[in-house]
Amino acid sequence: MRAWKANDWPSESPGLRPVGEKGRPDGAARPGRRESPRRDSWRAGQTLTVPAEALRVLLVGSGRMGSAMLRGWLGQSITDPAAITVVEPDEDRRNQAGSAHGVPVSPVVPAAWSGDAVVFAVKPQILDQVLPAYRSHCAASCAVSIAAGKDLRTLAHGVGDTVPIVRAMPNLPASVGQGVSVAVPNDHVDAGIRERASQLLGAVGAVHWIEDETLMDAVTALSGSGPAYVFLLTEAMAKAGERAGLPSGLSRSLARETVAGAAALMAATDDDPAQLRADVTSPGGTTEAALRVLMDDERWASRVDRAVAAAAARSRELAAVRED
Repeated sequence: MRAWKANDWPSESPGLRPVGEKGRPDGAARPGRRESPRRDSWRAGQTLTVPAEALRVLLVGSGRMGSAMLRGWLGQSITDPAAITVVEPDEDRRNQAGSAHGVPVSPVVPAAWSGDAVVFAVKPQILDQVLPAYRSHCAASCAVSIAAGKDLRTLAHGVGDTVPIVRAMPNLPASVGQGVSVAVPNDHVDAGIRERASQLLGAVGAVHWIEDETLMDAVTALSGSGPAYVFLLTEAMAKAGERAGLPSGLSRSLARETVAGAAALMAATDDDPAQLRADVTSPGGTTEAALRVLMDDERWASRVDRAVAAAAARSRELAAVRED
């Protein structure tokens, strides 16, 4: 699969290309929303009926995160295949999006489109070249970008200063519908557009809103990079289990399943993590012995502090480089 290039995104399209069979994700319809009829295929020039309640979305890019959002929108009946247009220059991804979801897919920018939101899910490296082709599309709707490190000023420069823009930072678990996104609006985003963006982002996990864009560096350091911290912990637990005498395969499985189970437990309760830790720690028991080592002289917490601070500092550095 070849890498994307800026010149893969021409500004005009003679029409949308055919796609294959639709395979809609499982999931019950949202109350009050109508299930769309199954369509085996879509052909260029064919008119599809769009349910009145469906959000009309132009999705730019169908890589890992774009595809995850598409699955979430359809699986939760936030929109309908007939209400979505996907722009994807890569042929393999284009075919996959069409055959899996039965949505109209184009290799180039549609010449005319009107709807509720343009969602940019392309690599940050090419976003600056992609944005100007969508100025007219965004002018009558809104823009939602999930490109890492691209601030509201950069986005407005690309699509227009008066366009309502939402910058969002989803993390990797969003690719399996278990992520968390933090969103920041520009001054043109009203309550209705905020709700619209919350629906679109909420299809892949939790959504939190902030008003101060400078917090995005800390967001990146905590939730954006955070999955890697958990993966490192899981890796260390698995290796420690092996050194304690467990077979490597069993140790890896136990570490993964323990971390996944602990995360599920946190998600299922309102208890503070400190309380959950206390609940599993019996006085004089094995867990207390382990935690005494991990928390000795607060080295554990100090290292986490330094790690998050380093990631936030690097996020600021990268943003400064992009602006130069």
